[in-house]
Amino acid sequence: METYGKILVIATPIFLLLVLSEKLYGWIVRRDSFNSMDTISSMSSGCTNSIKDVLQLSISIISYEWMYQNLAVYKVESSILVGIIAFVSLDLSGYWVHRLSHQINFFWNKHAIHHSSEEFNLACALRQSISSFVSLFTIFLLPAALLGVEPKIIAIIAPLHLFAQLWYHTVYINKMGFLEKIIVTPSHHRVHHAINPEYMDKNHGQIFIFWDKLFGTFQEELPQVPPVYGITRPARTWNPIKINFQHLWLMIKDAYYAQSWKDKLRIWGMPTGWRPADVAQRFPEHKINDPYHFEKYQTNNSNLMIGWSWFQFLTTLLLMAYFFGNVAKIGTPNMFYYGGFIFLTVFSYTELMDKNPYALAWEILRLVVGFGLIYYLGDWFGINAQYTWGTTAVMAYLVLSALATTAFVFFEIRGNHAFSSKTLQV
Repeated sequence: METYGKILVIATPIFLLLVLSEKLYGWIVRRDSFNSMDTISSMSSGCTNSIKDVLQLSISIISYEWMYQNLAVYKVESSILVGIIAFVSLDLSGYWVHRLSHQINFFWNKHAIHHSSEEFNLACALRQSISSFVSLFTIFLLPAALLGVEPKIIAIIAPLHLFAQLWYHTVYINKMGFLEKIIVTPSHHRVHHAINPEYMDKNHGQIFIFWDKLFGTFQEELPQVPPVYGITRPARTWNPIKINFQHLWLMIKDAYYAQSWKDKLRIWGMPTGWRPADVAQRFPEHKINDPYHFEKYQTNNSNLMIGWSWFQFLTTLLLMAYFFGNVAKIGTPNMFYYGGFIFLTVFSYTELMDKNPYALAWEILRLVVGFGLIYYLGDWFGINAQYTWGTTAVMAYLVLSALATTAFVFFEIRGNHAFSSKTLQV
């Protein structure tokens, strides 16, 4: 936990720099629009996922360590070969987990967040799940366990394997020659993120594309079919925490309203998107049937609110940097209080980005929780030992945030829930 936190302290600013560099390139060279709200939403999703991972808010039904201790039949001695086996095993496992997440209704909930952006860029790669609390698919790492790859090797290789999936989320790299036959490239992954009928549920590979070719899920990017990105039941919110549970909530409602007990039970294991016929008729859901003619989700935010949203996101990164760097000192249970506060922060400012007037209620709750934690702990999670002004700065920030949110709600939103199809971009 502490080691992973320290890795994130280093990785987070690198990811941020890469995302902003891509945006700058697109704006200067290609004159592409810079959708700030989509970018902030994506990176905020990455924040919540990082917090969840550091807090280890998930369990495995069958742990890799158990498989290693009970099922290993051979122990590979070569350190290089062990690393290769671990990497390839993680990639094969990743392929099947990824594929099942696209094909089964219940498992789609944990993956929908990653596809929810209607843009395709490095930022959308950071849209990762917080809604999966039980891991059912560790069994796919069986090849590594059988060959005696130690759990600590998997623990080291796993984040490297994850980080290596960032680079191909871009529209600015064309096809890459012979590499297209071996690794997942931006062209392959553009297909994967597209909602065009020709591209749906293809190219599930994470590092190596030959899994898709081997198991029949490969699709080349076609020059006459430009990819259109998103999900067919669009999220229509910038709030990543809401997006994480939208599909699950729809399934719960559908199971409740379904008249047939058979439908109530089978909805969870049916193909992704399946709904009981009677429920779909009584409670229709908006769905994109024509990917070439639909309006992307936008909110008519002022430049001032866009700037404020960037400030909130960057401040959240600072709060997280302190958390990741001091998670061992913060300890249990305080680290869970801190993680909960970050989740509340992201929820609050992304609700404001959605121009939801209830953002003010969430912000007031955050102010009360923040001051309550300071009163309970004596300072902001031990920050005064490093920075004597730390707690005062956090308190000032909380007050400023509450005042700014109040101003935005009363002077910009004014209780208007209607969304515009246009937005001011910076």
